[in-house]
Amino acid sequence: MQVAMQKSSSLPRFIIVGAISTVIDFGALFFLHSLGIGSIVANLLSTSLAFCFSFYANRTYTFKSKGNSLRRELLLFTVVTLFGLWVIQSLIIAAITGWFGHGSLSKESLLLFAKLAATGVSMIWNYVLYKTVVFKVKE
Repeated sequence: MQVAMQKSSSLPRFIIVGAISTVIDFGALFFLHSLGIGSIVANLLSTSLAFCFSFYANRTYTFKSKGNSLRRELLLFTVVTLFGLWVIQSLIIAAITGWFGHGSLSKESLLLFAKLAATGVSMIWNYVLYKTVVFKVKE
């Protein structure tokens, strides 16, 4: 039983770090958007802020990386994360707002829905690649 819990112990920690990163991301996104910054640019800026927190917290708390090359992990984390945040999320936000932009939802509600969907997809992408490639958790 304890072995099974140790194998999955990174997932609850990943969820906690992800939740905090998401609060940082969403807070910055909607703050910047309220200042008149477009949704894609605001998303790029908000995800950059959340990125810095996420790397530190995932490396030290989630996956407890020790003895691995910081440079290698930072490079891989950057590639994996930025692809998820800037490519996957931007495509999903653009697709959802494009498909549903003429409906009855307000622009803010539509952006929230699009961002939630994009965040879910990128979280799955991140967890799998952080665990298997970036921090190479051995089970």
